[in-house]
Amino acid sequence: MRFQQPYPSRRSPVLADNMVATSQPLAAQAGVDAMARGGNAVDAALAAAIALTVVEPTGNGVGGDAFAIVHDGEQLHGLNASGRSPGAWTPERFTNYASMPLRGWESVTTPGAVSAWVTLSERFGALPFARLFERAIDYAENGFPVSPVIADLWARGAAELGHQPGFAETFLPGGAPPRPGERFRNAPLARTLRLIAETRGEAFYGGELAERIAAAATENNAALSVEDLASHAPEWCGTIHTPYGGLQAHEIPPNGQGIAALMALGMLEHTALREVGPDSVAGLHLQIEAMKLALADTHAHVSDPDTMAVGTAALLDDGYLADRAGLIQPDRAGDPGHGTPRPGGTVYLTTADAQGRMVSFIQSNYLGFGSGVVVPGTGISMQGRAGGFSLAEGHPNRVGPGKRPFHTIIPGFLTTADGAALTSYGVMGGPMQAQGHVQMVVRLADLHEDPQAACDAPRWRVLAGHRVAVEEAMPEAVRAGLAELGHEITVEAPEAAFGFGGAQVIHRLADGGYVAGSDPRKDGQAAGC
Repeated sequence: MRFQQPYPSRRSPVLADNMVATSQPLAAQAGVDAMARGGNAVDAALAAAIALTVVEPTGNGVGGDAFAIVHDGEQLHGLNASGRSPGAWTPERFTNYASMPLRGWESVTTPGAVSAWVTLSERFGALPFARLFERAIDYAENGFPVSPVIADLWARGAAELGHQPGFAETFLPGGAPPRPGERFRNAPLARTLRLIAETRGEAFYGGELAERIAAAATENNAALSVEDLASHAPEWCGTIHTPYGGLQAHEIPPNGQGIAALMALGMLEHTALREVGPDSVAGLHLQIEAMKLALADTHAHVSDPDTMAVGTAALLDDGYLADRAGLIQPDRAGDPGHGTPRPGGTVYLTTADAQGRMVSFIQSNYLGFGSGVVVPGTGISMQGRAGGFSLAEGHPNRVGPGKRPFHTIIPGFLTTADGAALTSYGVMGGPMQAQGHVQMVVRLADLHEDPQAACDAPRWRVLAGHRVAVEEAMPEAVRAGLAELGHEITVEAPEAAFGFGGAQVIHRLADGGYVAGSDPRKDGQAAGC
């Protein structure tokens, strides 16, 4: 690994024996505190995740979903804690919609994040469950100064969601979103977190909080019920993987889009990417075209695995990926007809400890504040994951009862060829996530960049047709070269940079300890102890 900083950045790589990297510094400190008090990497991840529901409500909440990849020091484990649609939902319920609703109660699916906290703590945690909530409860009860990037996203969300039930009373104190540096308190959320901590989540899925969620749904003619909440169960799903650059890249299996990253990486193994160089015009063209093909397949086939007609193994078959790679024209941009992705709103964090445990964890409400709905008196902001369903008749991802929707949020992980833990990483940000995973793996595996350099590097994002967005930091000559190949290049200004996601990365060092990076596009921090 090269410890060089070739890109402009506000940050340096952080090295330590125990590590936490998140998108908000107070959450990172909650994780470090958990380890300083005798906790392990899983405790640190959970303390940070719970804190993020308070300090970064623009990307996640208690009413969201979560996924995790955990290396316990010996092997990998994958957890899918995404929720299902209400049992009363049928395709006919949405007959009058042109597409699935993205906001309001009709976009709400059963939340799974709380179940992820309980399940991970029970299996791997060292600290008492209630102790993981202490920092978060303090931030909610006594307040915290809002950080700049989050304040910007808060204002954007408020402009759209102020009319949604419970939103203004919870997130617009005094009728306006908090500005950078202003102190924000959420006393109802502090009480909710205490109830979850004291009951190990039972209040959320079968007690007082479940009843309040269901009552608010009924009041708004929504279908989510106490029975839907009580029947939720997270799943130990393992990981899916593909070889790349002598390593193994791991993702959570569908219903998530992680398979798109693996498919693109598998296609790139059948190209001349390393010969032409990943940052060259030819190299970026290959990555973009592989991503288009992977997204086209993902949008056509990925859904709740119970309803997928084309299986994961078939999509990751090396012969199939070689055939798909053969469709890439080296001298011109293609258009395989992938869909147009929506913007995102997610938090990703990663942790590692001196005993060799590493955690890649992600949770989200979707599209920023999710549905925009907040359950009265609880501070629980509900996700809008129904927006991931399709209304197309015959599509495997068509909306239906008790079904998990297509999911954008994905944690990533790299191991050596023989399974040793190497790198935990993620790039939050809706449709940017699979694309960001590909770019991070290429930088880590092919260019051997350290995590901070990989976070700092300019990014691209496939849009639709021949359109590709790039950051201003991408060299002008490279942009021009891509345009000559037929790519329709859009340059996004720094204020729009959240469209390129936010990465957090921890990499294991050969001599022990870790090096971490935190994306300068976010307010975050990598911290060690």
